[in-house]
Amino acid sequence: MATTGQRGGDVERWERETFRGAEREAPFSTISGEPIKPLYTESDLPADPEAAIGFPGEYPYTRGVYGSMYRGRLWTMRQFAGFGTARETNGRFRYLLDHGQTGLSTAFDMPSLMGLDSDHPRSLGEVGREGTAIDTVDDMETLFAGIPMDEVSVSMTINAPAAIMLAFYVVAAERQGVPPERLGGTIQTDILKEYIAQKEWCFPVDPAMRLVADMIEWCSGHMPRWHPISISGYHIREAGSTATQELAFTLKDGLTYV
Repeated sequence: MATTGQRGGDVERWERETFRGAEREAPFSTISGEPIKPLYTESDLPADPEAAIGFPGEYPYTRGVYGSMYRGRLWTMRQFAGFGTARETNGRFRYLLDHGQTGLSTAFDMPSLMGLDSDHPRSLGEVGREGTAIDTVDDMETLFAGIPMDEVSVSMTINAPAAIMLAFYVVAAERQGVPPERLGGTIQTDILKEYIAQKEWCFPVDPAMRLVADMIEWCSGHMPRWHPISISGYHIREAGSTATQELAFTLKDGLTYV
């Protein structure tokens, strides 16, 4: 087995033989500006790799947040879906479930994301595009018609009007005879990242944050299987941040909600 010194000599030899000529002109760095070395070896690992990665289900969770990970249970498989009317999207939902999908992920159209009704002048040309149009509790009931809401985990990617959409969802479930405590799923509700990056907001910051806090409090007492917020960083990254900025904004958003 090669010693550290021998391994270092091998790397030096490899560098001499490989880079006899100049490298081409190119930015050899990550999109965050971190330089990329031409070769990585075990010498680049932490002094104690086992301590750095730990065990599955234990801090620092490098190997996963659950002990058995997917040997115990597969992840929920849900295709982001939504278009046209609630009835059309209901048909797509049922098709996906019939073909093996194990959860649902709801895409809303732009008017719904902005808290606008479909007949609002600003909704012209956007209704049912890039997501489904949900204006009323009846629309929500139609969206999940024939789908046992206490058996299927549902994700709703919506933020500014999240409290209203969740209220629609709870009433639609009650019409199925399903109480709130039996509903499982997630609603995004990450309004701060909307101000930072995605820009789909309809209330000023203070009242919007009050809605978020009130909804989380209500869910904690009535919907134990429901995740009332899903803090997201990728919108911030796609808006032009570095990886460090993405992490910083995401953690700060989470602390602010708490």
